[in-house]
Amino acid sequence: MDKQQILKKLSRRNFIRNSVIAATGVTLLPSVLTSCNVDEDYIPSKDFGFFEGVASFDPTQERVVLWTRYTPAPHESGKPEILLDVATDQAFNEVLVSQSVEVDTISDNTVNVDVSNLTSNTKYYYRFRNESNGAISIVGETRTLPAAGEATEVKMAVVSCANYQSGLFNVYGAVAESDADVVVHLGDYIYEYGLGGYGTNTLTVALDRIHHPKDEIITIDDYRARYRQYRRDEQLQKAHQLKPFICVWDDHEIANNAYENGAQNHQPGEGDFETRKLNAIQAWHEYLPARVEDNAKIYRNFEIAGIVNLMMLDTRIVGRDRQLNYNDYLTPNGLDAAAFLTDWQTPNRTILGSEQRSWLMSTLRTSSATWQVLGNQVLMGKMFLPAELLLVVSQIAAGNASPELFAQLTALITQLVSIKVRIRQGDTTVSDAERARVETVLPYNLDAWDGYPVEREMIYAVAAGKKLISLAGDTHNAWYSDLSAASGNKVGAEFAASSVSSPGIELIFGNNAEVLDGVEQAFTTLIDDLHYLNASDRGYVMATFSNSEAQADWRFVRTLAAKNTTTTTDYTASEG
Repeated sequence: MDKQQILKKLSRRNFIRNSVIAATGVTLLPSVLTSCNVDEDYIPSKDFGFFEGVASFDPTQERVVLWTRYTPAPHESGKPEILLDVATDQAFNEVLVSQSVEVDTISDNTVNVDVSNLTSNTKYYYRFRNESNGAISIVGETRTLPAAGEATEVKMAVVSCANYQSGLFNVYGAVAESDADVVVHLGDYIYEYGLGGYGTNTLTVALDRIHHPKDEIITIDDYRARYRQYRRDEQLQKAHQLKPFICVWDDHEIANNAYENGAQNHQPGEGDFETRKLNAIQAWHEYLPARVEDNAKIYRNFEIAGIVNLMMLDTRIVGRDRQLNYNDYLTPNGLDAAAFLTDWQTPNRTILGSEQRSWLMSTLRTSSATWQVLGNQVLMGKMFLPAELLLVVSQIAAGNASPELFAQLTALITQLVSIKVRIRQGDTTVSDAERARVETVLPYNLDAWDGYPVEREMIYAVAAGKKLISLAGDTHNAWYSDLSAASGNKVGAEFAASSVSSPGIELIFGNNAEVLDGVEQAFTTLIDDLHYLNASDRGYVMATFSNSEAQADWRFVRTLAAKNTTTTTDYTASEG
């Protein structure tokens, strides 16, 4: 049996072993266990207990996956037996489930229990406890999804890209305090880098945010240790304690710019990539359990209130072809555009893989929900920049920034924006040469859907006539775009979240406010489908769906240097 089969069987065995059907009656527990408010009185032991908190995942109308991790006491031997309690009240006077679950080192002492036979659109409270030594977790809160007709709106907090070394997770704290029904996490939940790697800044040491292990993670023990570190973060724990999460991975849960058979940040000296990928996938499911048949296939959908059909995708590793790179098409005479275009427009080039693409197209066709919502890792909207601007931006991004190059960038932005504005105003004096400068464009980000244009058109064709919204992360910046087919017809819109903490475009441009303002103006003017870009702030999207409207509010925190969960709304978009 190969590793993939073992991993698949392990996943199913854990879910079957820890599946619980909620009783139709009520179990009354002894008063010693129910007389206090555990949220307020919770004081964890220093030696044993539930240090990583509690969490809930993949809610449906009648099910939810409940999670914790237990650290045994020094004297405990064998497999600790943990009790899960689920109740409809915070004091646990009316308990629906009191079920024994087993803790095993084979899954890093994590526990996930798929509780079923619940009532739709209902809030539940849960906790884990060890009767043998008195260890008890904090009380978690979760909620089942509403069935059709049970809610008039659905509120999703959309997050991605949390680098522990880059600063405090204030965004998670803000999400915990929000009125979101569910958190949609689009990946980069952890980062693989070690100290000094991407995301390291002045806050890393000052706030004691050094990654553990301190080196890049590769083995199963490495990935598990990194998840444990993130899950001990106070604000991430609070978000998990109070909100159900629906998650997918992106690349950094494995390695930067991963694809099906490799990654930019995986070198030959780091061993076999497939082994590393399987290690990462196993650890991901241990800490972010998804209700899937095969651990390698995390694409799945959630029907919510008849309003939303949320389709969570894997645009990263299940079937993605290796990303194109402009450097591979450079010649002494410049870019070999013909060769690039041939490869870029190859009909069978895929970001989804054929199996996932078939599933997505079928799900889009058959869903009767008002809104078809894609949980994307990467941007779907077209980000086509004038080629001469892309060249300068690429030079700066490659670390070749200089005062002269910044001056060139500023002058170029001024020129190109002026030409574009004149064209939009119908200025008949715009020359052919000027027009060519703004209309000779190339995709800005080949790691996104822009690198897979033929397959994107396939999805757009199926979505025609539907109300389509793409939710996206990955870039660490906030975007609002039209989704336009090659014909020019609008087929939907994209609400793309900034990051929890990972640096965005501001890192490339040295946090120069004047330059960043120019970049935001240039992108929103020169990219036809782009309406909004925030290139410097950390935050999340609150996406609110009703039968008549989809609204996105881009909310940002003030700082990552000190605990502060206050947010401001920078922009609001509406689709109807």
